[in-house]
Amino acid sequence: MHAMREQGLGIGRYRVRTLMREAGLRTSWRRKFVSTTDSRHTLPVAANVLDRQFDVAESNRAWVSDITYIRTAQGWLYLAVVLDLFSPKVVGWSMAPAMPAGLVMSALTRCSSVGRRRD
Repeated sequence: MHAMREQGLGIGRYRVRTLMREAGLRTSWRRKFVSTTDSRHTLPVAANVLDRQFDVAESNRAWVSDITYIRTAQGWLYLAVVLDLFSPKVVGWSMAPAMPAGLVMSALTRCSSVGRRRD
């Protein structure tokens, strides 16, 4: 459509869609691959203290966190969430337009006073 406008042809997207449908043409979308994990590093790896034991007897004994990304009109938005395994209730979260190393730490510092761990 843009190439046609550059040639001086005035045509709208609905007309282009109709002509493509009549010609049996379809658009193809290529999803942009976003790599968010790099497992090939020499950094220390934390011990698995839960050992897949996700049934917790009381609140504030085990928290878990995860990061996901959401496509928005302005670009990717990264979301880190901290859950209490007992409820499972969200006790903290943080968002950022990039995935800095401190995204999960930011979510932990934003944990509600109800969800704070008491030792």
